[in-house]
Amino acid sequence: MAFSSKQRRILLTTFGSLGDLYPFLAIAGELSKRGHRPIVGTVQAYREKVESAGFEFRLIRTALIEQSNQALIQQVLDLKNGSEYLIRQLLMPALRTSYEDTLVASRDAHLLISHPLTLATRLVAEKQSLPWVSTQLAPMGFFSAYDPPVLPIAPFLAKLHPLGPLFSRPLMQFAKRSVRSWTEPYTDLRRSLGLQPVHDPFFDGSYSPSLVLGLFSDIIGSPQPDWPKQAAASGFPFFDEHEAPKENIDLQRFLDAGPPPIVFTLGTAAVMDSGRFYQDSVQAAQALGRRALLLIGSDPKNRPANLPDTVAAFEYAPFAQVFPRAAAIVHQGGIGTTGQAMRAGKPMLLMPYALDQPDNAARVERLGIAKVLARSEYSADQATQKLSTLLDDPAYLQRADDIRQRIARQSGSEAACNLLEPMLH
Repeated sequence: MAFSSKQRRILLTTFGSLGDLYPFLAIAGELSKRGHRPIVGTVQAYREKVESAGFEFRLIRTALIEQSNQALIQQVLDLKNGSEYLIRQLLMPALRTSYEDTLVASRDAHLLISHPLTLATRLVAEKQSLPWVSTQLAPMGFFSAYDPPVLPIAPFLAKLHPLGPLFSRPLMQFAKRSVRSWTEPYTDLRRSLGLQPVHDPFFDGSYSPSLVLGLFSDIIGSPQPDWPKQAAASGFPFFDEHEAPKENIDLQRFLDAGPPPIVFTLGTAAVMDSGRFYQDSVQAAQALGRRALLLIGSDPKNRPANLPDTVAAFEYAPFAQVFPRAAAIVHQGGIGTTGQAMRAGKPMLLMPYALDQPDNAARVERLGIAKVLARSEYSADQATQKLSTLLDDPAYLQRADDIRQRIARQSGSEAACNLLEPMLH
């Protein structure tokens, strides 16, 4: 394939779940449409997905995905200590390796675009004097005192949201100070590379001085006075999978066989630590007299025994295909899943685990389109009660549909690339 002289080579780096990968594939697709040459730098586990989407793959190693198993997911999604484990035990030990891989992947690149966890990308950008754009996938990443996030260790803070910045600012400052020691290896690596120190690698230091893209809709998190002046919310960059899943025929038969089901999913990470979620969810659906679609992942232990004809279980299905067919959606609150549910215009019941999930859950609850159950409180009875309210009160569906229409008018990929393109000339 020939490339024009105006074409720019752009390296996008990302780690995490599919909710972390897909926004970057969506942006890569839009960049490709505009005649540029996107390269996706990520872990080996995603090589096939990147290449099947038509993009060049570059390996960037980290412990985050290669070692992924139930024990690791339990530690990452631990409500109290998950963030510390993620940073101290997974990201920091692999930082130098990630830097070396990113350095190789960035050869001939005109622009670097980084996920919040790919800290090595900033180091390469500075060392190689390359333009760099940072991103935040969820509103929590901006840690605004005007729109304070719900911290995983203190979910009760959701009730204090109306108190404003005078109350929230000291909490945000304390939270930033408390994590500073977690990133000492990053500080050490910067020093060894001859780079100037940064104050907060995961806060001020994670923001590009040129452009910070909030890859979410302003419906769930609007720009605030204390966001970086170079920050903008682009809208959700949705990546819709083109390949039909192997189970597509059976899935379509089930969806077509009766009224819209309640869809129960835990995304692609939390599903590895599901507990009794699927068993309790089946009981709740039966108590409500509703059909249910379970997306259970690859672990056979997630499949409840003796499912009735009104309940179907599949390992996986693209959310863009099944969410619009749902009566309601029950999920873990990852920003990718939340965005797809908002796009589908369906009421939600969220059972957040950790990281940004409690904050995402609180935000859609404030929008009046969702209910929230703490993981420790999720049971067949509690899920039945919450879902009954969501399904029986038409106001939830009306508000969800209003948001669907607003989301439909946004194009996160196009908006993001409109902001990126001035940096490519």
